[in-house]
Amino acid sequence: MCLADTREIVLTADTMDAYIALFGLNDQNIAMIEQECSVSIALRGNHLVIQGDEDHLSVAEQTLQMLFDMISRNEYVDRVRIRYIISMIREGSADRIGESLRKVIAVTHRGKQITCKTVGQQNYIDTIRKNTLTFAVGPAGTGKTYLAMALSVMALKNKEAERIILTRPAVEAGEKLGFLPGDLAQKVDPYLRPLYDAMYDFMGADSYTRLLERGTVEVAPLAYMRGRTLSDAYIILDEAQNTTSEQMKMFLTRIGFNSKVIVTGDITQTDLPAGKKSGLGEAIRILQGIPGIGIVELTGKDIVRHELVQHIVEAYAASEKEDHEGKGTV
Repeated sequence: MCLADTREIVLTADTMDAYIALFGLNDQNIAMIEQECSVSIALRGNHLVIQGDEDHLSVAEQTLQMLFDMISRNEYVDRVRIRYIISMIREGSADRIGESLRKVIAVTHRGKQITCKTVGQQNYIDTIRKNTLTFAVGPAGTGKTYLAMALSVMALKNKEAERIILTRPAVEAGEKLGFLPGDLAQKVDPYLRPLYDAMYDFMGADSYTRLLERGTVEVAPLAYMRGRTLSDAYIILDEAQNTTSEQMKMFLTRIGFNSKVIVTGDITQTDLPAGKKSGLGEAIRILQGIPGIGIVELTGKDIVRHELVQHIVEAYAASEKEDHEGKGTV
């Protein structure tokens, strides 16, 4: 790496606090920027000195400036956001980041503001708001279910919906329902637990329990939707990649007036029996282009869980691509 080109960035307000937030625990944030951008960064007095070649310096400087702006607004800086900012700068889409990272879409019962962390997530939110039915596909950790839940709770609080209906297919991932203790309701409870957890986050356990007792919030297996018309509601079908074609058609024909429907899933993680077609992929193919139906595809860049999740998803995707190409050459 050439160290001849040197630029300096100076903070003029709250300098020490800003540097502490920027560097992160054990300087892990700065270490990531150095590695990702192939530069050297050092704090000299009140100056942050970046060394590297011209192209790498440009990306690093833009990254640091955006992080300083986030810190000045008391926004949290972590390695996931840093990696995302760098990728967007390299794509030439840095100007789209600011708005998507600042919009508050919901507030948890503890007062934490929920914002979109990627442009893909903001597109997802905008698509839900514009359409009656939204399909969202993408890998684990992209916020598909959580953001849908956030909008549904806000709609209930703003009296834009009279109830929230959460459902998912009770499909085993290597385990059989028959071996679980209890009656049918108790057997399917583990499959619905992720939905309970998200609702607790936004409502608190006590409020959630009261709304559940009144029927304002309903959490049920997909099979319980048959024969119903779902009106004046926010309806979320989670893990939709595990629906059959028949189940998906049944669910979509439940939509009533003044309802908003969100269908989420990861087509790469289907737990259906071998040879059984996923209703999610089929529905997206058949319904594409119909007014009032939006389709959003989130990618590995939109993963907001631990950064290791992103690496895992990318590794599996690369492996599957190699397997597919290998079969094609046989």
